[in-house]
Amino acid sequence: MNNKISVTCLILIITPLFFGCGGPVAEEDKNNASASSVSLGQKYIIDTKESVITWKGSMVFDFEEEHVGYVYISKGELMIEKDSLVGGTAEIDMKTIEYKDKESKNTPVKHLKSPDYFDVEKFPISTFSITKVAYAVRENIKVTGNLTIKGITHPVTFPAKIKVKDGMAEANGKVVIDRTQWGIRYRSGKFYDNLADQAVSDNIEFLMKIVAKK
Repeated sequence: MNNKISVTCLILIITPLFFGCGGPVAEEDKNNASASSVSLGQKYIIDTKESVITWKGSMVFDFEEEHVGYVYISKGELMIEKDSLVGGTAEIDMKTIEYKDKESKNTPVKHLKSPDYFDVEKFPISTFSITKVAYAVRENIKVTGNLTIKGITHPVTFPAKIKVKDGMAEANGKVVIDRTQWGIRYRSGKFYDNLADQAVSDNIEFLMKIVAKK
């Protein structure tokens, strides 16, 4: 009988201690979650009809032979806090690659979609995720994020400008990448000899216009 009473007393002593400790931890987690939500800012959905990415590529020696075209975002968001960009993600639909001169039938689009370049059938989506935003002067910012092309991810940093007003954010940025870092080696002087004037520049330039709405 005494043993049963002792066990019962022990349970009565431990139970309030257990739940007493559990309460503050749960409350702390709740507060942390709230703080995280605030720090992430407010979500602005990217308007895929008004947003566009312009790409530019060229030959190494024939500077006048510059290829220009567009590719479009399929979905994404910008995170805005106090009218400042704090984060965001975007998915680029590589199937939408098109040439600027849409009337021309002799464009490199099919080649760009082939395994020589972006291998669109195998990798239809490229992504970009912002990891850091540094503000300079007024609307000028420096954006750092992870760019994934053909399943390969590398960090990139580039200058941009952003305006946030009346529930709308518009950002414009320019990033130049070395395509070989993402496994695009077609006619690259780094990997092939004797290309002569057929060498393709390793640099690809992307000009981004992003419009997002609350």
